[in-house]
Amino acid sequence: MSVTEISVVSFGYLHDAPPEAHLTLDLRRHFRDPHVDPALRSLTAHDLPVRRAVLATPGIRELIAAAALLADAYDAGPAESPLTIAVGCAGGRHRAPTVAMALAKRLGKTGITVHLGHRDLGKPVVDR
Repeated sequence: MSVTEISVVSFGYLHDAPPEAHLTLDLRRHFRDPHVDPALRSLTAHDLPVRRAVLATPGIRELIAAAALLADAYDAGPAESPLTIAVGCAGGRHRAPTVAMALAKRLGKTGITVHLGHRDLGKPVVDR
């Protein structure tokens, strides 16, 4: 196994530049944003209604599976080093952390050490 550990970090593009990563998943334009639903806007990925809404979005589960396959491809490479996967959405409170959580859980089942972090999850809702 070449990848010794994987860091998965969620973030919001509206707060700062993306973190440095080997792979960056940009969820802003292709996947429904729970922020548009007033009932979900003030919630975060720590709340079940947000996770359900995000994971029910067409294409999200396939994206998570594809990201796991990309991690496998890095694992097949010759270098033994940590891998960083960044997952971004607009505010970093809904889509990105939900996908990061699901991806980290999936990758953790492979036996590789997975570190999960959320750069902007605790920041205030961005008015847009």
